[in-house]
Amino acid sequence: PVLLGCGSAQPGGCPALCECSEPAKTVKCVNRNLTVVPPDLPPYVRSLFITSNPLTDLPAGAFPAQRLPDLASLNLSGNHLRTVEAGALALPALRQLDLSGNALVSFSPQAFGEGGSALEELALRGALRDQGALLSLAALLQSGALPNLSRLELADNGLLLLPAGMFAALPALRQLDLSNNSLVGLRNVSFQGLDQLQSLNLSDNSLGVLWNSTLAQFRSLPALRHIVLGHNTWVCDCAIEDLVAWLKESDQVEGKEALTCASPDKMLGKALLRINGSDLNCSVPIDMPSQLQTSYVFLGIVLALIGAIFLLVLYLNRKGIKKWMHNIRDACRDHMEGYHYRYEINADPRLTNLSSNSDV
Repeated sequence: PVLLGCGSAQPGGCPALCECSEPAKTVKCVNRNLTVVPPDLPPYVRSLFITSNPLTDLPAGAFPAQRLPDLASLNLSGNHLRTVEAGALALPALRQLDLSGNALVSFSPQAFGEGGSALEELALRGALRDQGALLSLAALLQSGALPNLSRLELADNGLLLLPAGMFAALPALRQLDLSNNSLVGLRNVSFQGLDQLQSLNLSDNSLGVLWNSTLAQFRSLPALRHIVLGHNTWVCDCAIEDLVAWLKESDQVEGKEALTCASPDKMLGKALLRINGSDLNCSVPIDMPSQLQTSYVFLGIVLALIGAIFLLVLYLNRKGIKKWMHNIRDACRDHMEGYHYRYEINADPRLTNLSSNSDV
C-alpha cells in the first residue's frame, strides 16, 4: 500500500506530519519532532508508530478509547518519555505495546485503566534504568492489570536485582527476556505460577551461580523448554556443583556446552559440563546462607543446654551453696569486727601505749 503524507488533517484522514495507509490500517509519525500525541488520529488505525520524537509525557486520554476502538499495536519507542499517567493507555483492543528506548521515571499502575487490559506483548528494552520506573512497573504487574500478557521484554536495563514477586500475577506469560542486564542473583525472584512460561533469556548478566531453590523452580515449570544462560560470570567453586549437576541432566538450557567458568583463575575457561568433583575438591554441596543459619541454630541449642545444666547444678547444690554463702558472710563479719576493734583502740589515747607494746 502507498503511504500518503498529509500536510493537514482531514475528517477521517491523516494528521499533519504523519504518513497514513487506510488499507493497511497504519499510521506512522516517525522523527517528526512531535511533543504531543496528535489529537486527530484516524479512527481506522490498528497499527500506530510514534517513534523518535521529543515526547516526554503520556497524560490521561492521550489515546482516546472512543476515537481509537481498533488500535491493537502501539509503538512509542525511541522517544523521551518519562511518565505514563493513569488512563494514558486505556485502549480496549491494545495487544502490543513497545516503549523501548525511552527514559521512564514513572509508570502508573492504572496506566491501562481501572479494569484489566487485553495487552499481550510489552517491550521495555532500555526503558527502566531509573529505579523508580522499575518499582512502578513491578506495582503495575503485581496489580493484576495485565492478566493476558504473554511476552515481556526487560533487556538492556542494567538491572541488578528484581523486586520480589514481580511476576506473580502473570499467569499467561510465555516469553520473558531479562538479557543484557547486570543481574547478580535470582534468589528473591519467584517463577511460581508461571505454568505457561516457555522461554527465559538470562544471557549477558552477572550471574555467578544458580542455587537449588531457583533450579527447583525451573524443574517445576512444565512448559519451560528454552533457558538461555550464555555470557554470565560463573564462579566455579563448591557452590557450582548443583548447577553443574542440573545442566548435565536437564534439556531446558540452550547452548549449555558453551557455558564456561569466569573464576577462579585455575578454572578460567573450563566448560561447566566438564567439571567434576575432583576439580572442585568438595565433599558436599555448599549453600553458605543455609549453612550459617544451621550453625546459628546449633549454637543456640548448645548454649541453651549449657544454661540448663548450670541451673540444674545450682538447684541440686542449693543447701551447700547456702551454707557456703553463710560461711563467707560470717568470715567477712569477723574480719570487719577486727578492723573495728583496732580502730577503737587506736582512737583511745589511754590504750595507745598498750597497743604499741602488745599484740591485741
